[in-house]
Amino acid sequence: MQSMTDHPNVLWAISPDPMPYETAHEAMKAYAEAIRVDGAPEMIWLLEHPPLYTSGTSARPEDLRDPNRFPVFDARRGGEYTYHGPGQRVAYVMLDVGKRGRDIRTFVSNLEQWIIEALNHFNVEAGPREGRVGVWVDRSQPGGDLREDKLAAIGIRMKRWVSFHGISLNVEPDLDHFTGITPCGIDDPRYGVTSLVDLGLPVDMAEADEALRRAFEKVFGSHTEASAPPV
Repeated sequence: MQSMTDHPNVLWAISPDPMPYETAHEAMKAYAEAIRVDGAPEMIWLLEHPPLYTSGTSARPEDLRDPNRFPVFDARRGGEYTYHGPGQRVAYVMLDVGKRGRDIRTFVSNLEQWIIEALNHFNVEAGPREGRVGVWVDRSQPGGDLREDKLAAIGIRMKRWVSFHGISLNVEPDLDHFTGITPCGIDDPRYGVTSLVDLGLPVDMAEADEALRRAFEKVFGSHTEASAPPV
């Protein structure tokens, strides 16, 4: 982790209403370009989307189990299929990784740690798993079989050392909506999907946002500054 003096303030924007994915995707790409070309301030943009599935660069056609259930968008980020919808906090991460060490592995590790630190605020023990992208919780029963559920996903893209796309944290989405895909290509009954509310934690979106903000400052070494969204 870096000290708060290592980097300038990062804009922290929150969209109050669900935003169409296509609109947000174009605004995110345009803002990342402004960082690269014009030196615009870095930004974290928090929002929700109407229900849809997105595919990453490693998505396999057979993992889209119900192609007619929701719209499907080719996001061109890293990863496979994932779901976005109400009750899930999406954070678009538009950071100048070129000025933050040019180390993609460390950057992804920091994204994981950001989520883990935010979940610590709610006394949730979570972490990454070897060979499985994202942040997971152990739900195995004593003496029972292994059971782990994904609580947050990570999928980024980098262009000339500026990141876009980002993370998604399940606060209270409809978990049945994940059944239309094989989430992140993991087709193993031992591994599922969960949310903070599914874990028995009555967390609302504002509480999740504040936990994410505090954790971001701790892990990435930047103060956050409230800002209007880029669209």
